[in-house]
Amino acid sequence: MTDTNREIRLAARPKGMPDDSTFELVETPVPSPAEGEALVQNLYMSVDPAMRGRMNDVRSYSPPFEVGETLTGGAIGRVLESRDTALSSGELVTSNRGWREYFTAPASELARLEQGAQPLTHLLGVLGGTGFTAYVGMLDIGQPKAGETVFVSGAAGAVGSVAGQIAKLGDCRVIGSAGSDEKVDWLTRDLGFDAAFNYKTTPPDQALDGAAPDGVDVYFDNVGYEHLQAAIAHMNDFGRIVACGSISGYNSADPAHPRPGPDNLAFIVRKRITMRGFIVSDHADRRAAFRADMERWLAEGAVRARETVYEGIEQAPAAFLGLFDGSNTGKMLVRLAPEG
Repeated sequence: MTDTNREIRLAARPKGMPDDSTFELVETPVPSPAEGEALVQNLYMSVDPAMRGRMNDVRSYSPPFEVGETLTGGAIGRVLESRDTALSSGELVTSNRGWREYFTAPASELARLEQGAQPLTHLLGVLGGTGFTAYVGMLDIGQPKAGETVFVSGAAGAVGSVAGQIAKLGDCRVIGSAGSDEKVDWLTRDLGFDAAFNYKTTPPDQALDGAAPDGVDVYFDNVGYEHLQAAIAHMNDFGRIVACGSISGYNSADPAHPRPGPDNLAFIVRKRITMRGFIVSDHADRRAAFRADMERWLAEGAVRARETVYEGIEQAPAAFLGLFDGSNTGKMLVRLAPEG
């Protein structure tokens, strides 16, 4: 084991799209665990679009990152040394201490995990927070019924790809948008979407004219703005909108005053549309059901997962920025150390 730890800190709050100046790679000594703590080497870390909001000094459901402090996010690591009987050296754990190669933490803050038959990386994606978000958003908020038409924006991302497959399991007709022809092909050929379109070449409103001639019953929104406006225009009476995210507006230059949204909100009244936002952490009571269902679907091949993996802590900023230019298909991860 090396004596040097590397970690990524927030160097400055971005105005608009983050760039290399937003991040700082810092070397520190590998810490030693105190009594009741464990030393962990991270193997994989997650990068997620929602982290962008925490880079702004704006009040939200999660506190903002502080300038000069190490960023955080979901991670899987291996215990190298433990000074608590609750954990043993060699065990795998999950934490919220991503964006660093090594860290110490109280054993009580680390969750022991069993890898099982699934790839370890699935525990940060389809079996982790993104899969859980798709599950709760689609089933509990969207409540699709067999035969309905479901539209998922950002459908080739970590959440959208799973949400669309869950709707297909419920015998729905599923339409997805993505940012490249390759991703559109993946959605329809590999994931079983009934239709998909490249929103960079075909405006969402125009695409839905052809893909949803009978209207949309459930819209799972990951993008916002033009996608949301198009979905509202094509919603059927008593349709449901699942407000999961609006990534197209995350890099607003003035986060306190984002650009205006759709101008057709009057349709929400006229069509009796229900639109509901949600934060998945509010639904912890559904986690056991999610894990049981998702593990079964994966084993049966009913749900497929794809991951984009960058190599090395120094690539973490590039992986994060790649979320906003479409570099990822499925879940975006960074590998920090070999599993073996």
